[in-house]
Amino acid sequence: MNEKLDPKELKILSDILALVLEEQSGQSASALETLKKRAKKNAITGGALKNLFSSIVNSPPTKQPRQSKTQKTNDLAELIKARSQINDLTQSINRLDATVRGLRRSNESLRSELTLTQRSRAELQSALYCAESKSPYRTILITVSFICGLFVGIAGTMVVHTLNPSPNLPNNTIYLR
Repeated sequence: MNEKLDPKELKILSDILALVLEEQSGQSASALETLKKRAKKNAITGGALKNLFSSIVNSPPTKQPRQSKTQKTNDLAELIKARSQINDLTQSINRLDATVRGLRRSNESLRSELTLTQRSRAELQSALYCAESKSPYRTILITVSFICGLFVGIAGTMVVHTLNPSPNLPNNTIYLR
């Protein structure tokens, strides 16, 4: 038989075979009803069934050639090889999955450390701002103290120079003419 059977026709043929082989009347009646419903549903007429049977009788389906032992051995070797590859790939996937989980845990811990670091930085900036907001009075006080110290130093130097008699120095103005 050069052309393959339609699956619908094959089901009807199997129902006919079940109807013929059934020994109990209840099962054969239900098989007959199923056969009628399926034939009506698929629009298969009696003539189509007759043609189907005659085509099967004239050219029966060919049997599949049996595989030799070497082909079976080759197929078995390929099957074993494929299973080993599947096992290797499964183990690789499991390792990668474990690695990804570890990286995610590491990533989460780093994120939490980053969050803590950002919070402490914000607290330090806040404390520094508070300290700087108090310090303008301090810097002004230091600046005023420095200026006062400078004036006191200059005044003290002038007092020392005025109290110490200076030696009589010759008049050098005559040389400047």
